[in-house]
Parts: sequence; C-alpha cells; structure tokens
Amino acid sequence: MIIDSTYRNKGDEALINDLVGKPFTFFESIRLRGIGSKRMIIDDVSPNLKVYMNSVSGINYANIELRSNGILIHINKGLKNFTWAIPYYHLVLYKVNGASIHAQGHFIRFKNNITFKENKRFFSKMLDEKIKHDLQYDFQYS
Repeated sequence: MIIDSTYRNKGDEALINDLVGKPFTFFESIRLRGIGSKRMIIDDVSPNLKVYMNSVSGINYANIELRSNGILIHINKGLKNFTWAIPYYHLVLYKVNGASIHAQGHFIRFKNNITFKENKRFFSKMLDEKIKHDLQYDFQYS
C-alpha cells in the first residue's frame, strides 16, 4: 500500500499502524541501535511504481524505517513524499547488485554504491526482525 505522506493524515497513520505496527518507542530504538536506514539511491523500480519517481531528475532517493510488524519505505519525489508500507509476511529481499525489495506486486532496487554499503548493518537488522516476526508463526508438523 502506497500513501501520499507529504501531509499528516490521522486516517493514513491509523492504517499504517494497523498494517505494520506502531513506531518503536525511544528506548526500543536505542536498544535496536537505530530503526532507520540512511538515504539510498534508487536504481530501478517496477513499472507500477514509476509514477512515484522523479521524471526530470535522474536520481531518486528513499530510506527505510523499521516497525514491529513490517517496514516503511519513504520515497522522495520533489516536494512530495510517498510511503510504501510492507508487512513482514509480504517482504522478500534479494541480494543482487545492491538490494532488491519485492512485495505486493512491486519492487524497488537500490544502487550498489557507498550509501548502500553504509546500510549493510541495517539490512541485516531488518532480516533479523523479519525472522523474529516469522518465528511467531512457526508451526511444528509431525
């Protein structure tokens, strides 16, 4: 689900909180050693996400925020901001030349440059949180 988050809207906030959980508290974010990535350069997106990218400028930026039940990808398009809410059960992460996040029929690929390498620890933290979340629903078959 992609939302125009340029201006705060209580209805959108409630929808995001229901989908990916409430934001971490201050002390939880300190315990996790940060819940947000640094700004990364977008290399490619799926055709249905092209409308959220800058058409004039060649560089598009995004960053990722961890939530308890998913992640938020914040995309900047000029003066507008868009938020893509991805629950952990939809999230698929591929390690290609950079990183590629797939969910809900969309994908976003980040460029493999110095900003991506600075976020390597964040991606491992994101995968750890996804695994922790998925273990809640791990059923033993006999």
